[in-house]
Amino acid sequence: MAHEVTARGVVLPLHLKAYLELMKLRIGSMIALCAVMGYVAIAPHILAEDILLLILATLCASASASVFNHVWESDIDGLMLRTRQRPMVTGVIADRRYPMAMAALLLLAGLGIAAAAFNAMAALHLFLGAFFYGVVYTVWLKRLSWINIVIGGAAGSFAVLAGAAAIDPLQWQLPLMLALLLWTPSHFWALAILLKDDYARAGIPMLPVLVGDAATARAIGFNSLLLVGSAALPWMLGFLGPAYAVLSCLLGAWLLWGNWRLIQTPDHPRARKCFFASIQYLAGLFLAVLLDVNWPV
Repeated sequence: MAHEVTARGVVLPLHLKAYLELMKLRIGSMIALCAVMGYVAIAPHILAEDILLLILATLCASASASVFNHVWESDIDGLMLRTRQRPMVTGVIADRRYPMAMAALLLLAGLGIAAAAFNAMAALHLFLGAFFYGVVYTVWLKRLSWINIVIGGAAGSFAVLAGAAAIDPLQWQLPLMLALLLWTPSHFWALAILLKDDYARAGIPMLPVLVGDAATARAIGFNSLLLVGSAALPWMLGFLGPAYAVLSCLLGAWLLWGNWRLIQTPDHPRARKCFFASIQYLAGLFLAVLLDVNWPV
């Protein structure tokens, strides 16, 4: 059996490494963070067992959609420098039946864990998140319109709802859901500036391909204004307290400052900083929720 040594020196069978790559666990971990955010925001008591089961269920559902995404996009992945070494392109995984079966099993596992550990509503939200990423974004919108990532961003938003439903199936964390929905364009449009040539080569109508970097930078800035405003709603509506309000405002000001610098100089270094800043902003929001719930002012 072929083996490959990873950057950390761990020896993995080549096919195992390939299947792990299909699962996009780094993206899954961010979506799991969103689910935990929804849970923490309303949980009267935070239980480690609940957190672990919620993370596992979310990772399975997210990985299912990601595996399907790899299979569906193998044709355009071969046209892009960033993705041409993916397993479905190189032939490391040649038979589509195996990853498709894997995607189905992962989805069933994620939904089963959510339904058994929590309730059917939590499972439904996870299903909708996987559906939006796997079908609405990947199949319907990505190759069709620049709004692909705007609507596809609902995938992460449903994770917030799943986390809240794990506590109360009738609880809808709509303010946090809106913030996550608006976070996605600011995050991915910055990445799209960096990958504009790749997307153009593959014929994918991402915003920078259609309108250029400068106009995309302005769109990121406008979207981030909406994002920062929506992130204040949990405090304004009384769901969270002043500790969250202060931290979310500070994080928002920092994010907007980086976006403003990108508008002034819409180049790759600034876009890269905005991309990573959006990740740090999301992590900061999670910490703000956690601190506010556990140490209310």
